[in-house]
Amino acid sequence: MQLDLIPATARVIDVRSGQCLDYQALLRAVAQRSRLLRKEGVGVGSIVAMCHSEGVVLLADLFATWALGATALVLSPSLTAFERNRICAWVKPRCWVGQLESSHIPSVPAELQSMDSAEREVGLSGPPTDSPALLLLTSGSTGAPKGVSLSYRALETRLSSNVAHIGKANLARTLVPLPMHFGHGLIGNTLTPLLAGCDVLLWSEPGVDGLAQLGAVIDEHGVTFLSSVPSMWRIGLKLSAAPHRRTLKRIHVGSEPLPAALWRGICEWAGTKYVYNMYGMTEAANWISGTSAEAAGFVEGAVGRPWSGNCWILLEDGSIAENGEGEILLRDPALMNGYWNDPDSTAAAFHGSWFKTGDIGEISSDGQLRILGRRKHQINRAGIKVTAEEIELLLEQHPEVQDVCAFGLPDAVSGEVVVAAVVTKNGQRISEATIQAWCAERLRREAVPSRIIFLNDIPRNERGKKVRSEVRIKVSALLGREVRL
Repeated sequence: MQLDLIPATARVIDVRSGQCLDYQALLRAVAQRSRLLRKEGVGVGSIVAMCHSEGVVLLADLFATWALGATALVLSPSLTAFERNRICAWVKPRCWVGQLESSHIPSVPAELQSMDSAEREVGLSGPPTDSPALLLLTSGSTGAPKGVSLSYRALETRLSSNVAHIGKANLARTLVPLPMHFGHGLIGNTLTPLLAGCDVLLWSEPGVDGLAQLGAVIDEHGVTFLSSVPSMWRIGLKLSAAPHRRTLKRIHVGSEPLPAALWRGICEWAGTKYVYNMYGMTEAANWISGTSAEAAGFVEGAVGRPWSGNCWILLEDGSIAENGEGEILLRDPALMNGYWNDPDSTAAAFHGSWFKTGDIGEISSDGQLRILGRRKHQINRAGIKVTAEEIELLLEQHPEVQDVCAFGLPDAVSGEVVVAAVVTKNGQRISEATIQAWCAERLRREAVPSRIIFLNDIPRNERGKKVRSEVRIKVSALLGREVRL
């Protein structure tokens, strides 16, 4: 994606510092950064690794990298030195932006210099459109790295689709509360309003104290749109007063299942039914589909029709169908080139020409898509498949449950049993049997958890997603002392 695709009306504003870059200032910043990168030998085919927290500089580095025809690898600034060096050994970037202990890779400081000394010209031709523009990691940084390679064509296609479906008027003043090193925060929340020529208000990762001021920030800056994750609202609705200026026109919520009660709460707090449950993934360069509370009626998992491309269903017998229930398949012009340097994983991700999303869902006769859960989170209880998300969405409706994480554990008789780790509201005491009885009234027998384990918290990563592996290890240790499953 090149700067000449962005309208001259676009502005980037840092909410915390008040720094504002209009289009001309952004051009100068990009020229400055491209000059530094060029000195380090960056050009077509190079990879630039970016690992810093300044959103304004990150955008300048992105467009500078793309102006030179190179590929941007955007990483979390919270990576440890060990993780940074391990990723360097895997990707072998030509240049690194931010702190790096390795002396073998040229690095560029993650700060802008005085704009007066920057060059004012920057090339905008860029590389061939099918060349990789962006590398984003989808695996945890402590495991084997897995990078999604997105082409210039895929990015531009997805961004154009986003703008067309969201609308420029809604994007006019976009707040960015999400981390910018993953697809949702970078593509869906930041680059989309830039392509629309709108104001981008950077407020990345505000934390608990910041979310307590969410309503005030929205009012102060006249925010019309923001994208978010459910965990952000679990904090914001509890701590922040609602905005009173009623400037919000649209809200996106994605990256994790959205419970109906939370969906309603966001609508009431924001004063609008244009709160959208979104479905997307890094491999598709962000959003695949989404639907509003007004259109869906708060049906959990409802995400509407695909915005671009087509979705079909992979049935249990290996055949595919336009409607029904099974694994969701996707054909989309914004799909990834593949997993970086991993042809085996790339090949395994496709069923013929269809991308296998790994999500279990259903498609109605009129093309409406509903997400039921992740295939890898399915629990096989004596041959009957149960999705973890189904159990979690139900338990979150319990009046004394604050958070929950469900999963399967091995069982000698049934193969797997359903286990739920539960956090109660305000540390309230409630018995395992009470919750199981409550579930039994609302779930089929196979889906009722065999064990309920109470924890103080459910660990989540910086994207707001549950770290199921940590929960499973913690619960397994507790159960190992109590009972052998």
